[in-house]
Amino acid sequence: MPATPVATPATPAPAPPRAKGAAGCRANPWLTLLAVAFGLFMVQLDGAIVAIANPEIGRALDASTADLQWVTNAYLLALAASLILGGKLGDRFGRRTYYMVGIAGFTLASVAIGLAGSIEGVVLFRAVQGFFGGLLMPNTLGLLRAVFPPRRFGMAVGIWAMVSAVSTALGPIVGGLLVEHVSWESVFFINAPIGLLALLVGAAVLPQSKSPAGARRFDVPGVVLLALGLLSAVFGVVKGETWGWTSGGTLGALAAGVLLLVLFGWYETRIAHPLLPMRLFRNRSLTVGTVVTALNFFVLLGAIFFVMLYLQNVRGFSPVEAGVRTLPLSLASLVASPLGAALTGRFGPRLTMPLGMLLQAAAAFAMLTWDTSSSYATMWPPFVALGLGVGMVLAASSDAIVGQAPVEDSGVAGGLQATALQIGGALGTSVLVSLISGRVGSVLGRELTGAGVPPALAERLTEAKDAVAMGVAPVSGDMPAALRAAVVEGSGQAFMSGLHVAAVVTGVLCVLGAVVAAAGLAPRTAAARD
Repeated sequence: MPATPVATPATPAPAPPRAKGAAGCRANPWLTLLAVAFGLFMVQLDGAIVAIANPEIGRALDASTADLQWVTNAYLLALAASLILGGKLGDRFGRRTYYMVGIAGFTLASVAIGLAGSIEGVVLFRAVQGFFGGLLMPNTLGLLRAVFPPRRFGMAVGIWAMVSAVSTALGPIVGGLLVEHVSWESVFFINAPIGLLALLVGAAVLPQSKSPAGARRFDVPGVVLLALGLLSAVFGVVKGETWGWTSGGTLGALAAGVLLLVLFGWYETRIAHPLLPMRLFRNRSLTVGTVVTALNFFVLLGAIFFVMLYLQNVRGFSPVEAGVRTLPLSLASLVASPLGAALTGRFGPRLTMPLGMLLQAAAAFAMLTWDTSSSYATMWPPFVALGLGVGMVLAASSDAIVGQAPVEDSGVAGGLQATALQIGGALGTSVLVSLISGRVGSVLGRELTGAGVPPALAERLTEAKDAVAMGVAPVSGDMPAALRAAVVEGSGQAFMSGLHVAAVVTGVLCVLGAVVAAAGLAPRTAAARD
């Protein structure tokens, strides 16, 4: 859950006026990049770290599985509903202002989560945390767009993408260390020093920038329609896995979300000063970039989720050991983001975006070779390919979305990209878990019987398919050793069958994404490169 020179169809846009720093002098673009990196790192790390802490939160606060789902979903819903609003507020009233408000609110909410003492308090403050993250995230790109000249914007967003990808990939490692050696509360308390440092650096170096259009009537109906539409759609996505994708609740929430978003789009074309100018989507590169951005995080967060289930529950690694084994993904992201930005600056996103999606497809298809006892030699190449692909697509999509938007709409464009990231990540986790669960339910009895479990017992154990879909074998301490081994073997094989289905679907979607990007993005012209 997020670049290059500005490319326009005909002539290159003039460089934006340089924003002024906090003291009134010209802003330093690289110090601006350093400042926003702190806030970006905090939000992205938090998004990836909490899943590791959920089991311990459940034990400490006596929370049910449904309660723990809301620890994630409350944050996700509030974040998705506020991202475009945060970008619009920054464009109109000051990107520095809303970035700093977002940092302060996110930090205070993080501390409140650790002090809450109840699952209800954790869920409430997670929603508050998500809202302030929505104010913060889009204005990171908006600030960069305002201070960097077009010829250097790509490299800046490449570094932005590197920070985003690496912090997301480091989440399981940091979370595992904190949960194992400190406490689950420390997963949230760690945001306090990062947030304080971000506030101090931001106050010292960040410029104030906003749209030069002047005072306009704020689009309150648009805010309400967009927030309700996104809330309903994302709620349907995150509950689809537990309610069932064909249930009335899921279909009703999704249908309501789509209807509200269509109504929002219609309304935005009828007013003079819309929250999200629909004219942005006339740019084909921006539209394609938004779609591929969602697919990019569908793959990243979905893959990280089932890979962590495999490493921890099937292979028996601790959270820290599992996180260390995914380090190649982090390191590859570190390399890929600036490399993707440089390639995008030279050739445009039409090269780097399809290339990144094909690398992710290769990673997904390589996971088809995994089994319950695979050596690490079969694991790290897919991690490298996935990290390279995600980093390259993230850099290219920033060019295709934020780089293609007018400077005065850069905060809104940043919010659009961040919204696509979050919705894609929510879909990836929910859809792929559903695929694994469905496959496990259909093959579990056969796999248990094939491993030597008596048919009558195998039939009873199929009731534990939800646990097996998470990689957990339904064994008990009073089982004979031979039977226990058979249940573990059969459950592991059923989970791997589900993982392979998820990998195939992921790989096919990546190939389709590469085709869409290659066909839909315009080639970089010589004028745009210059």
